[in-house]
Amino acid sequence: MSLDEVEAQLKTEADEPGWEVDPDDEWGLAVLATVGRQLRLRREAVGMRVADFAVAVGYSEDLVYKIEAGKRIPRPEYLDKSEEKLDAHGLISAMKEDVAKVRYPKKVRALAKLEAQAVEIGVYECNIIAGLLQTPEHVRTVIEAAQPPYSPDDVERSVAARLARQAVFERDPAPSIHFVLEEAPLHRQVGGTMVWRRQLERLLEVGRLRNVTLQVMPTNTEAHPGLDGRIELLKFPDGTAVGRADGGFGGRPTSEPKQLRILELWYGIIRAQALSPRESLAFIEQLLGET
Repeated sequence: MSLDEVEAQLKTEADEPGWEVDPDDEWGLAVLATVGRQLRLRREAVGMRVADFAVAVGYSEDLVYKIEAGKRIPRPEYLDKSEEKLDAHGLISAMKEDVAKVRYPKKVRALAKLEAQAVEIGVYECNIIAGLLQTPEHVRTVIEAAQPPYSPDDVERSVAARLARQAVFERDPAPSIHFVLEEAPLHRQVGGTMVWRRQLERLLEVGRLRNVTLQVMPTNTEAHPGLDGRIELLKFPDGTAVGRADGGFGGRPTSEPKQLRILELWYGIIRAQALSPRESLAFIEQLLGET
């Protein structure tokens, strides 16, 4: 597993209330096959034909067939209606959590799994506010700005996937998390003034957590090793680590000790040149006061 398993969106059919399945996602396919089989067996057990069930839940027969065949990811409301119409005694509701995870692209789940296992996370962002720090409104604005544009279902799926990664802040025991953000993106009013203010408030909220350090790299500073782009470092309980830098080693993830030492050196230089955590929070507070 590696950090090149980063966020990716899957194109879906916007006219149907469900999502396509990633054909390379073996775990997701297995989950959907199980869910589809249970839905079919329950429907047959109560003696309901596909046509009647489709009418009862308010969806097309074609969609019912696809979901029962494990070829379509059902939305939460589909499962809720199925639970009700099939009187499943909680059987279908119990599958909602796994189905929700399948919604997220395989690559997003892989990155979230790495972050969930790490005891230390370090992120330097050159051009944007780190995804782990983005508010829902900020996430949506950025994703909707993509060209060519995503379908509404793609947008919802991608927003949910990125926000789900923020569960890392709720872990117990909490990991040690370090962020360094360039000053310039903090001035960019993504989504308008109110969305921007809420984003700055979110930075202050997270930056004050006991296990988080947040630093700002002033625009008026010397050149540093992060000017080529993002740097990530994740360290795990067994002493292993993985890292990636846009400007190093072809941008590919690495767990090779020599290359990791270089990435750690770069990240250390960046942190040393940035404002201290206290100065950084004061800087963000000043930006908020200017709006």
